[in-house]
Amino acid sequence: MTISSLGGMLLATLAILIFLSTRSDYSVFLPGLLDGVVLTLQITAWGMLLAVSMGVLAALARLYGPGPLRWLAIVYVEIFRGTSALVQLFWLFFVLPQFGVMLDAFTVAVLALGLNIGAYGSEVVRSAIQAVPKGQWEATIALNMSFAHTLRRIILPQAFVAMIPPWGNLFIELLKSTALVSLITLGDLTFKAQQLNQTTLKTVPIFVLVLLLYLVISLVITIGMRVLEKRAAKGLSRGRAA
Repeated sequence: MTISSLGGMLLATLAILIFLSTRSDYSVFLPGLLDGVVLTLQITAWGMLLAVSMGVLAALARLYGPGPLRWLAIVYVEIFRGTSALVQLFWLFFVLPQFGVMLDAFTVAVLALGLNIGAYGSEVVRSAIQAVPKGQWEATIALNMSFAHTLRRIILPQAFVAMIPPWGNLFIELLKSTALVSLITLGDLTFKAQQLNQTTLKTVPIFVLVLLLYLVISLVITIGMRVLEKRAAKGLSRGRAA
């Protein structure tokens, strides 16, 4: 789907939200749900930052790190890919305090979701780096470029373009996974919806609004990643032409 099509879908979704906000049976729930949206966005944003950082570090450690560091990266990836995000949330929030490690709920949410998505993202980064033609490495050796300079200026820029679409999918997964944080007492969008539903029993209007709000956020993320991909590809093509 093109950026313009996604933009049209986003505008249509916003138009529906605005229309529903004019109806009293829907507008009464919007303030509480928007409070939940703020927390959901905060967890998503910080989780994205942690996921990208851990994904890149784990991938580089597995590809180029010394033995112990490579082993630690493998252990991290396999643990966080091999167990569910819900179990990881519960471990950080309920089990770690048994060992004297106390973390607030927001920190637990960011850590669990960021580390979980970062483990998947490390494979995206690793495969993108490995997909860069070996001739690029050989050319930099011939030019007597250092390893760090080669990685920063030649390899990663090319791999970056290939990473963007799968990272976009992972960010959407991260957004959807924020619904789990309601189970550790955080008042995210899902938590607020459940609270309102329990007190009013107005299931249809509440969850119609929740669906539309999640869709708006996911469309914004998708459009942003598509724009980033397009610009990165243009920059790479200009660099090759030069």
